[in-house]
Amino acid sequence: MKVKFATILMLAGMLFLAACGKSDADLTKAATDKLAADKVTGVTVSVKDGVATLTGEVADITVKNKAEASVKAVDGIKSVTNNCTLKPLPTPEPASPDKMIEGTVNESLKKANITGVTVSVSNGEVTLSGDIPKADLAKAMQAANEAKPKKVINQLKTH
Repeated sequence: MKVKFATILMLAGMLFLAACGKSDADLTKAATDKLAADKVTGVTVSVKDGVATLTGEVADITVKNKAEASVKAVDGIKSVTNNCTLKPLPTPEPASPDKMIEGTVNESLKKANITGVTVSVSNGEVTLSGDIPKADLAKAMQAANEAKPKKVINQLKTH
């Protein structure tokens, strides 16, 4: 009788533990499903002893935080180690030499208080067009030449 009672008690205890505790594999699947439901991509989950570890590369900190919050919400996860990294920001393309020359000429014209000049640059050659007072012509040409273009083409009209 004692053997039967002990066996029944042990079976009941094992059933209780099996029903209450989820395996790491079950938790991994639940966490992965939660990330998919929350539309978090690029993150991988592994669970060991109830501790989830997140890895992967995400677009920004909000996605990283969302992934962590999603996995923390899974019943049975004790804690989360978030090892996700952020994708590097794309490096902007440097301004073309023509745009740099154009900006320099426009700044020089502005400093010289010369208005009415349109600056265009193509293949390092500056073209000045517009209508300006005759007294400003030399200053406008000087402003264009300070940018060190290949050539300055004067299409300015003076009055």
